Amino acid sequence: PQAPAAPATPSAPAAENGERARSSPLARRLASERGIDVAAMHGSGPGGRVIRRDIEAAASKELAPDANRLDPSVTPAGRAAPSAPRTAAVGDFQDVPLTLIRKTIARRLSESNGPVPTFFLTADFDLTSVRELRTRMIALGDEFKVSYNDILLKAIATALSQHPEVNAHWLGDSIRRHNRVHLGMAVAVEDGLITPIIADADKKRISEIARESRELAKRARERKLTPEEYTGATATVSNLGMFGIDEFTAIINPPEVAIFAIGAVGDVPVVIDGTVAVRTRVRITMSCDHRAVDGATGARFMQTLRRLIENPLMLVF
Repeated sequence: PQAPAAPATPSAPAAENGERARSSPLARRLASERGIDVAAMHGSGPGGRVIRRDIEAAASKELAPDANRLDPSVTPAGRAAPSAPRTAAVGDFQDVPLTLIRKTIARRLSESNGPVPTFFLTADFDLTSVRELRTRMIALGDEFKVSYNDILLKAIATALSQHPEVNAHWLGDSIRRHNRVHLGMAVAVEDGLITPIIADADKKRISEIARESRELAKRARERKLTPEEYTGATATVSNLGMFGIDEFTAIINPPEVAIFAIGAVGDVPVVIDGTVAVRTRVRITMSCDHRAVDGATGARFMQTLRRLIENPLMLVF
């Protein structure tokens, strides 16, 4: 009798189906967003299924400092690693392997800069009244010590609450307009950047935003943020003014439809009613996803932002 045929080797689609069976749809989406290989994981769900908390734990572990990771000659078990060092010097150059955070940045920004049709709106804003408000607040004591950036964060958040078409996410077949303003703020870390989120920023006082932004930035640099603290922004702000950059354009972080780039604050001479006067000014550039935001929509947002910034008492009451 003829011997039975050997079982067929599983095809690639079958392997993919196996991966899908071992992980939840939400876990796969989160893993894709954060550059995590879900196929290599053993989950905490039934039968080793990878679920959301496994992905979040893996992301937190990557962000957290690890002494062993700093020494490429040590493996998790303490044995010498057979692979090459993380940074290998060859002649006059170095090949630096990408960290998970750098891979995620590259992937997310490539998604934006390619398929996202973006236009930019830049305007100068008079901060003279903001400077006076800030001086008065600082005089009240340490509790009210705020920066220009804190006041601008409050102004942008307030404007977003009045323009839900900008406080939105592009979902491909729909636009999700958010009823709450969760403002991301870009923070530079050692190997890239991360955007901790000030939740409900439009409803918080300027002094609250100041305290929260300082604490979030500190914890971001220490890599102590939880995933919930850096995911879910409805719009983002990036500020390079402290580096003396007067103006720049920032890349939108999908699925958000807008990002705001803040330049350096400085005193400049301007002509007011035929007289030269020194005014404190800043330049802000709004990057817009044209699929969700039209030119006139963005311009109206910038008009609202100007009214708030140049009349900052509207941000207090």
